Amino acid sequence: MTAPAPSEFSRWLRANEFGDGREREIEADEAERTALARRFRLRALDRLEARLSVTPEAAGALVRGTLVADLVQACVATDEDVPAHIDVPFAVRFVRGLDDDEQDSGEEGIELSDEDCDVLPLEDERIDLGETVAQTLALNLDPYPRIPGADETLRKMGVLSEEDTSPFAALKGLKLGKGES
Repeated sequence: MTAPAPSEFSRWLRANEFGDGREREIEADEAERTALARRFRLRALDRLEARLSVTPEAAGALVRGTLVADLVQACVATDEDVPAHIDVPFAVRFVRGLDDDEQDSGEEGIELSDEDCDVLPLEDERIDLGETVAQTLALNLDPYPRIPGADETLRKMGVLSEEDTSPFAALKGLKLGKGES
C-alpha cells in the first residue's frame, strides 16, 4: 500500500463512510487557500468551498457537487489583477481497480453515460474530497485571463497587436544586408 501524495487541501473519506448520498460541505481555510493559490499560480484565492454528495456504487463511488471560488489571476496581456468568481457543478466517478491489468484483459468494462465527466481510481478504499475539489478548481480556471480593455491598454503602451509582443516581433523589421542570401 503506497501513501498518496500530500495535498494542500485534504478531506479524506473512507469507503465505509460513503453513506447514502448525504450532502457534505467542505471549505478551505486561509493556509490551504494560500497553498493552493501558490500551486495554481493565482494572485489570491479568497474563497474555496464545495457542497458534495458521495454515492456508493458497486465499483466505487460517484461524487457530485458544486464548487464555489473567488480568486484573482494575472492578466496575460497586462499583468493586472483579474478577479473571477467560479460556481460550477461537477461529477467525478471513483472506480476500484481502474489501473489494474484487469481492465486490459477483455473483461466487461464500466459503462459511463454522457454526463459522466471524470473517472479516477479509488485507491486504498478512500477518496480525498479536498483534492477532488482542488483539481476541479484547476480545470475551471481561465487559461488566458484578461482584463476588460486589455487590447486598448496594450495599444497605449505602443503594442499594436499581440503578434508585436512575440519573440519574433523584433526580427520582423530586420532586412537582409546586401550580398547575403
